[in-house]
Amino acid sequence: MPDDTLTITDNRTGQRIASRLKMVRSRHEPPADQDESGGFGLMTYDPAFMNTASCRSSITYIDGDQGILRYRGYPIEVLAERCTFLEVAYLLLFGDLPTEAELKGWVHDITHHTMLHESTKMFMEGFRYDGHPMGMFVSTVAALSTVYPDARQCA
Repeated sequence: MPDDTLTITDNRTGQRIASRLKMVRSRHEPPADQDESGGFGLMTYDPAFMNTASCRSSITYIDGDQGILRYRGYPIEVLAERCTFLEVAYLLLFGDLPTEAELKGWVHDITHHTMLHESTKMFMEGFRYDGHPMGMFVSTVAALSTVYPDARQCA
């Protein structure tokens, strides 16, 4: 058997199956969630995912063949048509859509924390005029942890 294949054993039957999938080594750094041996195991690769490994998720369910996309069990169409952005954000963070009282408190908290420190504006003004928006966004979000160090405790 070639070295670039994977053999899978069905523990229920003991049947061994050699994969027909080509095994390739990543050209990228391993992710932060390495296993105890220092490696990160195996992951599937699909060019359409743009180097994002597929996984099992308690937040999202996707079945592309059936056209299904759900967040926490709710169909995306229902969320898009009937919920606000903040309701969906609450759902993703806390697992359920908010009650009326929870939504009122959540909207208050979010609204109260929308003001940014003046240093954030100065930080953003330091980027080149033609800087890539995603690079500027990621850098600015990272810089927020230096302005709001207590925010790390909220999770």
